Amino acid sequence: MLSQLPLRLLPCQFWAHWRPLGIAILCWILICPSSAGAAQGIAQYGKPKYADGFAHFDYVNPNAPRGGTLTLPNPDRRTSFDKFNPFTLRGVTAPGIGALMFESLAVGSADEVSSVYGLIAEDIKVAPDQMSVTFRIRPEAQFSDGSPILADDVKHSFDTLISKLANPQYRTIYADVKQAVVVSERVIRFDFKVRNSELPLMVGGLPIFSKHWGKKADGSHTPFDKITFEHPIGSGPYVIESYRAGKSMIYKRNPNYWGNKVNVRVGFFNFDRIVYKLYSDDAVRLEAFKAGEFDALVEYRAKNWAKSYVGPKFNNGTLIKKAFPNHNGAGMQGFAMNLRRPIFQDARVRKALGYALDFEWLNRQLFYDQYSRINSYFQNSDLSANYNGETVPTAAELKLLKPLQEKYPQFVPEAVFGAMPSAPSTAPPSSLRTNLRKAKELLAEAGWTYRDGALRNAKGEVFRFEIVEDGPFFLRILTAYVRNLEKLGIKVDIRTSDFALHQKRMDDYDFDMTTIRFPDTQSPGNELYDRYGSAAAKEKGSDNVIGVQSPVVDALIDAIVRAETREQLQAATRSLDRVLWNSYYVVPHWYSPTHRIAYRKEMGYPNPPLYFSAESWILSLWWQQGVRQ
Repeated sequence: MLSQLPLRLLPCQFWAHWRPLGIAILCWILICPSSAGAAQGIAQYGKPKYADGFAHFDYVNPNAPRGGTLTLPNPDRRTSFDKFNPFTLRGVTAPGIGALMFESLAVGSADEVSSVYGLIAEDIKVAPDQMSVTFRIRPEAQFSDGSPILADDVKHSFDTLISKLANPQYRTIYADVKQAVVVSERVIRFDFKVRNSELPLMVGGLPIFSKHWGKKADGSHTPFDKITFEHPIGSGPYVIESYRAGKSMIYKRNPNYWGNKVNVRVGFFNFDRIVYKLYSDDAVRLEAFKAGEFDALVEYRAKNWAKSYVGPKFNNGTLIKKAFPNHNGAGMQGFAMNLRRPIFQDARVRKALGYALDFEWLNRQLFYDQYSRINSYFQNSDLSANYNGETVPTAAELKLLKPLQEKYPQFVPEAVFGAMPSAPSTAPPSSLRTNLRKAKELLAEAGWTYRDGALRNAKGEVFRFEIVEDGPFFLRILTAYVRNLEKLGIKVDIRTSDFALHQKRMDDYDFDMTTIRFPDTQSPGNELYDRYGSAAAKEKGSDNVIGVQSPVVDALIDAIVRAETREQLQAATRSLDRVLWNSYYVVPHWYSPTHRIAYRKEMGYPNPPLYFSAESWILSLWWQQGVRQ
């Protein structure tokens, strides 16, 4: 889904109007302008949890005090920014822009999968043949400049995002949307190229901005990809108050925000001001938190959580650290190989590199036993091929996989039909020595042998590659991994750069190996085309940084997005999991079973929902206790 557009280099997070976005077939006549047969909520499979007219989501505090200021650090590794436009490829966007300034036609709930409810749209109608969806815009919905949100603006937003002026991810995500049609001033219809039960939810997650954003005094428009620091004319609850590039970003509540009383926004966005302070690295950020410079911090480093959240302020309760249960799918994190590089095109080589990562040693020595190993691209989810210990393909999976093997045998490893293998382990009776011996055998099969002080091919070329990272975060881990690779005779260079340069290298696929993080969703769909689809591998700026080009993967993604039941989705996703896992594109890492959050005692929060990103939960649902209203 668009709601799951991944930030592959960043901690898993989502926009407030993205996140888990169904189809309840609604009987209505497509050309009829009435709202008969429409509903506020739709579900991809079955019915949405919340019936029309619900007061608010169950996981919010509808009486949360409103006011005060929430101060946060940079939510990821960006240490500066050079634009306010989050929809273009080049540059680094200011933190918070997407979540705070742009609403969507519909939003998902965080306590169910595959449902959306109207936000800008007061109702949603899906055609009986599922080939289109129509949204009726709320009459009170307006942009930050006070102008009404109209169907023309929605069409403009869609047409702009699928144009070459926007990030190419949107073209991939919306590839099956034929067109946006203005039916009337406040009614917009999206026509589809194919029947796909996820598409109505996908277009519901479309971020909406004014067609006048970028308009100059003389009436001309700045090209969309050249809009940088022009303040967005957005649809969200906040506007920009001030900023210092590279230092801070401050938002203030839009006093005329139209959505405060809409049920899907009750209990949301409780602060009058949101301040982001940008810090140069994790260590500086942590010390700033302990000094009281901001209100909450999500911790991603196990060592910090175990050792650094101590001191007088923690002892006296001024600062609090708490681990919240994490029910999200873990997704895939690991060292990704760029298949565009000849050195990684042999699956035996890729598999061998996985044997050199000693997770058990890392978890014991560096992670304080806080992590579990990733053994699936859909880890911690019922979509995983090894869910509940089920490791052999089911009949439904075989029905998908067998014909694909017959048609494309070179793209379906035979191992796909056996038990789903776990990532290499050094736990007894295995050991690092045993794993490195297996790696050496695989490399020899692929034509790489140790001689003259290095691993070489038949031409005498040394096996050498570079690992690129956007900072020192993984250096201790990389050092341990490279040490094991060197035992095989592999030469590895580690290169770090700032966030902006690293992002450009990723967009241009200018790397050998890097750390990737693909957030998971309980209902995957079109975003998989951008992540693993063959077409995306050729499109700069896509999330297919690995460079997967497989007709089998493409066909299984097709099966996922066209699944009509949860059971069909499970079979297709588990089949894809088997193919990806047994292709060894990534050296899998680990995941945390908790969200680790430290915060000032003045912060209040509701019971956490079933599925959430820590950063987004803080931003959208927390409040300041004792604030005067």
